[in-house]
Amino acid sequence: MEETGGVKLLGFWVSPFAQRVKWALKLKGVQYEYIEEDIYNKSPLLSKLNPVYGMVPVLVHNGKPISESIIILEYIDEVWKQAPLLPQDPYERAQARFWAKFAEEKVRQSVWEAMCSSGEEKQKAVKSAVEAFEEFEKELKRRGTKFFGGETIGFVDIVAGCISYQLALHEEVGSIKILDSSKFPAISEWIKNFLNHPLINEGLPQKDQMFAYFSKRSKEIASQKMSHKTA
Repeated sequence: MEETGGVKLLGFWVSPFAQRVKWALKLKGVQYEYIEEDIYNKSPLLSKLNPVYGMVPVLVHNGKPISESIIILEYIDEVWKQAPLLPQDPYERAQARFWAKFAEEKVRQSVWEAMCSSGEEKQKAVKSAVEAFEEFEKELKRRGTKFFGGETIGFVDIVAGCISYQLALHEEVGSIKILDSSKFPAISEWIKNFLNHPLINEGLPQKDQMFAYFSKRSKEIASQKMSHKTA
């Protein structure tokens, strides 16, 4: 591991956003101190380092805080040049940013909404998630590579990576089905390849603990939605 000057990461154990940053630092070989935060009882440190949103993750490098996971990933890639996450070619770099944005806003978000909703709203969210996965599948097939980043894990893979270990749990908690391996063979193979990487699979949260958390959280969100409808 590379010695660095004061790298700290504030995260929350089940946060896919904090996990992105952990993966990037590991792939770069950057040592860091991890600080676990309780996002439901925020510490003065978190409020100080991210006063605008008060959210994790926050990367602290040489005393300077950086927030928002995708912004942090780009910062890490610019500071530590080894094992680049983004392509060098400007066009390919723009395409990587496009698909990373798509992974966050269309793929991850629609799956989360499907898990936390009910009735017609759930049906719409599942439909949106499946449509997003169809576009992801097409892009993976077009590339014809092991990962979105080619033969090595890159920027898009890290942003979309939460799919690999959280999707099945979201489906189970929400009693939904989004990823059919016969319909999405490229994504299914990508998930297998991604999780087979030792640095990716290392230290992931326990499935039973994630299931309990997502079950509780989805019920809380569903209850909040019902309250807003009846208010």
